[in-house]
Amino acid sequence: MKLRVLTHNIHKGLSQFNRRMVMNELRAELRDIGADIVFLQEVQGQHHGHALRFHNWPEAPQYEFLADQVWQDHAYGRNAVYDHGHHGNAILSRFPILSSENQDVSGHALERRGILHCVIGLAQGKRLHCMCVHLALTERSRSRQIGALIKRMQSLVPEDEPLIVAGDFNDWRNLAGKRLVVESGLSEAFRDRHGKAARSFPSALPLFRLDRIYTRGFSVIHAQVHHGLPWSRISDHAALSADIELKPGR
Repeated sequence: MKLRVLTHNIHKGLSQFNRRMVMNELRAELRDIGADIVFLQEVQGQHHGHALRFHNWPEAPQYEFLADQVWQDHAYGRNAVYDHGHHGNAILSRFPILSSENQDVSGHALERRGILHCVIGLAQGKRLHCMCVHLALTERSRSRQIGALIKRMQSLVPEDEPLIVAGDFNDWRNLAGKRLVVESGLSEAFRDRHGKAARSFPSALPLFRLDRIYTRGFSVIHAQVHHGLPWSRISDHAALSADIELKPGR
């Protein structure tokens, strides 16, 4: 079985400096890539202020708006809640999502973070575990969150079931990435194909390696950074995609 997966920090559906609502452009670009499973961060579930400010703000939550008629199933993990709305991570899937759970791994009240864990049903009864993350800005908080992520994988993901962990790791020194490889046996898609994690930030001219796609039980066939125009008009992060193939016996 071959899959195309994509991860993207969508900046709450707004362009850099929050000048424009870019949900229509984002939806078109995501559909053009044709991913089977999409991992999204900074997804706006609701925002009353933006709905009043932008005349074309979607009535549905952003994950529903993006998934409509293409990805048959979706899950949303609400992390940050405030008076005018909430945002978090989301997973869109062409396959049925059998279960989903959002684990709170926030370092403090001003920076809410979560691990959105979905179990997806593939063909022939196979199960795929998907975890979407957006880690903290500080090294200390990221270290705790990686520890929670590793603990969750070890306790809830059987060794014989495939796994994808993707998102915005804010891990420019690759300290978190090394732990995931050593302690959990994960492989990073771009390191497998190109020798290094992808440069994904800022999207106009990527310099920092913040976004990642980790897998277990898959071979990586192709990995690509989607940056420059039109992506730099959509978010400050580039999107990453990877074509992966399930290893025999998984």
